[in-house]
Amino acid sequence: MEVMAGIMRDHILSILKEGKRIDDRGFEDYRPIEIQVGVIEKAEGSALVKLGNTQVLVGIKLDLGEPFPDTPNMGVMTTNVELVPLASPTFEPGPPDERAIELARVVDRGIRESKALDLEKLVIVPGKLVRVVFIDVHVLDHDGNLMDAIGIAAIAALLNAKMPKVEYDEEKGEVTILDEWEPLPVQKIPIPVTFAKIGGTLVVDPNLEEEQVMDGKLTITTDETGHISAVQKSEGGAFKLEEVMYAVEVAFKKAEEIRKLILEAVQG
Repeated sequence: MEVMAGIMRDHILSILKEGKRIDDRGFEDYRPIEIQVGVIEKAEGSALVKLGNTQVLVGIKLDLGEPFPDTPNMGVMTTNVELVPLASPTFEPGPPDERAIELARVVDRGIRESKALDLEKLVIVPGKLVRVVFIDVHVLDHDGNLMDAIGIAAIAALLNAKMPKVEYDEEKGEVTILDEWEPLPVQKIPIPVTFAKIGGTLVVDPNLEEEQVMDGKLTITTDETGHISAVQKSEGGAFKLEEVMYAVEVAFKKAEEIRKLILEAVQG
């Protein structure tokens, strides 16, 4: 396996030196992106995203619950990633491994820190009763760059989601769930853009073959207001300051393009 990996790395490096990639994309090009929303009938919101041959399904479920003690005036959002064994021979059944935890954490941070979902508007009774938003991610096919595929699917699913209106009777302490629906209070669209460093070259949206030989990986999540809400460096390796600055510039540009695709899908 190590010999094959070495041969593949040499092959990819030689192609990069010619200004090309193994699948003929430019260094800043994404694979084709397909976004479908409303694909899970039983969920309050959902999205299926295909990024090349990588495929991710996200469902949004809503519940009522108590807020966290340190944030009594905010609703609750939780993100869970399941790496389905059928999606890759490297995925194993059982509790979430380090990869699943990292994916969930970075995607959650991008949404939370950008305040994409207005958690204050999910409060029904301050300190007592709030809406709980579950972002459930299922990786169906893994061919590289799960981070971006999940991030795109998560925000698309949130934009697609509807929540039932509720009435609270203070005297009885009872909640009535009405048969009226409204969108989740999504106010921004954060988009993660991931770079792989192979040799001295940065490439956007690495496929699986590129990920297997990369020296390091950098994900930058930005929103439409010009803010960076999450940065994650993984897989070892070092990035020079000028490489990071270049990545930030490209991340904003590519995020704007992806944002348009999401809005087209959500608005039909």
